[in-house]
Amino acid sequence: MEILGRLRDFLDKNNVQYQHTSHGRVYTAREAAFAEHLPPHNFAKTVVFFSENGYGMAVLPADTLVDLNQLRQDLGLARLRLATESELDELFSDCEVGAMPPFGNLYGIPVYMDSIMTGQQAITFNAGTHQDVVHMRLRDYERLVKPAVVPFIRVAAV
Repeated sequence: MEILGRLRDFLDKNNVQYQHTSHGRVYTAREAAFAEHLPPHNFAKTVVFFSENGYGMAVLPADTLVDLNQLRQDLGLARLRLATESELDELFSDCEVGAMPPFGNLYGIPVYMDSIMTGQQAITFNAGTHQDVVHMRLRDYERLVKPAVVPFIRVAAV
């Protein structure tokens, strides 16, 4: 089953209200935010990393960057690097590369959400393709995914 169907089943079984929308094909979280008529700060991107503890998923606003050194320090890791495209393809074979939803729990991968996101009411993210998006309440996302909340972003220059 493609991740969109699996994700929708998971949300439905957990009585989560959400909206699924589609837009033209785009390849970055910022572009997806604009396609959805949202400020990039209100669109979540998923960044996958690898460390001595295995893979992890960082979730942050589309207009920010992961500070890998800060994330490594916050998690008490000796080393940390971004996952490669081939690793992403293998880990998320039911997704288009770069469009995985921030539901590491569906893949057995821990999720770390930047603390700046905790002030938001909703979370919007790619749902497995470069066209499909899911909008839902942040509190439902936190209840289902149970992400560790860690401050690890750098604000990107506009």
